Amino acid sequence: MKVVFIVPTDSIRRTPLYRIGGNIYGYSNIITGPLILGHILKNAGHCVDVYEELNDNIDFSQCNNADVIGIYTMTSCAPRAYQIADALRARSKRVIIGGMHASAVPEEAIKHADQVIVGEAESVIKDVVEKNIDSKIIHAPIINDLDKIPFPDYSLLRSSHCNAANVITTRGCPFCCSFCTTSRMFHPYRERSVENVIEELRYYKSLGFKYMNFEDDNFTANKNRTKELLRRMIKENLIFKETFFFGRTDLAEDDELLQLLQQAHLNRVLVGIESLNQKSLNSIHKKQKIVDIEKCANKLAKYKIRLIASLVLGLDNDNISDIRRGVDFCRHIHAYQLQPAILTPFPGTPVYRQFDQENRLITNNWRYFDMMNVTFEPHNMSAWKLQKEFLRAVRKFYDFTSSFKIIKIFGINSGLRRLGLWLISRFGIIIAYCYLAVSQHSYYKKLKHFSANKNLQQ
Repeated sequence: MKVVFIVPTDSIRRTPLYRIGGNIYGYSNIITGPLILGHILKNAGHCVDVYEELNDNIDFSQCNNADVIGIYTMTSCAPRAYQIADALRARSKRVIIGGMHASAVPEEAIKHADQVIVGEAESVIKDVVEKNIDSKIIHAPIINDLDKIPFPDYSLLRSSHCNAANVITTRGCPFCCSFCTTSRMFHPYRERSVENVIEELRYYKSLGFKYMNFEDDNFTANKNRTKELLRRMIKENLIFKETFFFGRTDLAEDDELLQLLQQAHLNRVLVGIESLNQKSLNSIHKKQKIVDIEKCANKLAKYKIRLIASLVLGLDNDNISDIRRGVDFCRHIHAYQLQPAILTPFPGTPVYRQFDQENRLITNNWRYFDMMNVTFEPHNMSAWKLQKEFLRAVRKFYDFTSSFKIIKIFGINSGLRRLGLWLISRFGIIIAYCYLAVSQHSYYKKLKHFSANKNLQQ
């Protein structure tokens, strides 16, 4: 049987400017889920191809001889996923939809598919494809032994751009921030054995990958396990030129861990700072304090680990000055990159339920649920002011002169990437405001009018 997996991307991320910016921000990679599912089906004797739209346009004529189409959904890409699914089903193709968004709203997704898989699909994908399960909505059981899952098979990928291998050593997160989707879908927290992870790293070395990402929600959650893994990587020279990972501020409490991270070239980390307002941190159940953030920034700088600082904009206890203070703080600590994320009420999260009950959702068009657009009514500012603060945060952080500070701290390559992000961000902001000026139907214009009408009512 011929099976094709598609990872769709919304329209803005398929533009040349966004793709260039993405390649400057990091190294091109692909979501591993379809590569794992494809590996399972390949082992069962099926012919499998995997396509993704983030880095390459897809020629959908490649689906003409497919028996089954599997489509992965993230929330902002759901409209694109449904568009593709509807077009393929109109050509009498059998479509299966899964992924984060479909798992949160399966009743919506099934309108565009023959079947929907909710949750972790590895245990059911073979039976679903081979029609041994005929339910419209299939709730996949949790996989307790992650070592039994095959590695992603990159030979199935038909896209031309993929410079970094993605490794997921755990599923879930011991913490449960109120806006987080992955801690809901991948629950409870589970770990792969160190030996199993090392075997996967050997595989990527054999494929010639120079860059790697640990995609765990919190790679350093179990510090003793993380240190054991890092020691094995160092001992066996399973070191990549650059490795990215997600961490929390508590990694700064362990100098041995920081030293091992440095030696293993885990030299780029995204840490969720979220806010410098302690009330806001408490309200989202972040379980960290301001002093933890400051300590973490200083320790990462000491060990030359580049910090990607993540801020959540629009928390109910934050006002405009809190947002600006957070951006200034990230500049002050010489964060390598800033990831300002507008608070987004993803379906299935407590934040979504709260905003829905309070009638604060502005739109139900999923394409705008991308952490770059305001989709709800904030407490302490208008929706349009929050949108402008997002654009301001990007402009303020990625300025020209800060690039030279990055060169001094982290070297010429890092500084040049920062210069590239400065240039791309300037073009992006100009294009955004031009779009607002010329388009009569732009989302920004609707957001501005919504905020103006809201002020008139108050």
